[in-house]
Amino acid sequence: MSKDDELLSQAKAAAARAYAPYSQFRVGAAVRAGGQVYSGCNVENASYGLSICAERVAIFTAIAAGAKRIDGIALICVDAKPSAAPAGEVPCGACRQVIAEFAAPDVPIYLGSGRVMLLKDLLPNPFALSAS
Repeated sequence: MSKDDELLSQAKAAAARAYAPYSQFRVGAAVRAGGQVYSGCNVENASYGLSICAERVAIFTAIAAGAKRIDGIALICVDAKPSAAPAGEVPCGACRQVIAEFAAPDVPIYLGSGRVMLLKDLLPNPFALSAS
């Protein structure tokens, strides 16, 4: 599986727009859904629990635009040190669960370092409810 240059480029552009005055850790994400690309950046808040990760911004933007499934996601942490890879560049647990809600287990997750991981490797047993 090779990297997705379009998604990575859009994720990097989104990271430049991140609002991260507290962590100084700017993150950008881009998702492909229904042939369209949606991007997002992390937005922090002084009340840390109100902050939101780039991955969720991108996914929720896609869903708000009418997308139903995520076909791929790219994630770039422009302030992560290379020595932090892969732990410093993979989605947090909350984002992994959100990705699982809208993507198949084999959805590729393209990382800024050039690594490609599958959701099922990052979150082998996601929480699920029957949507009936």
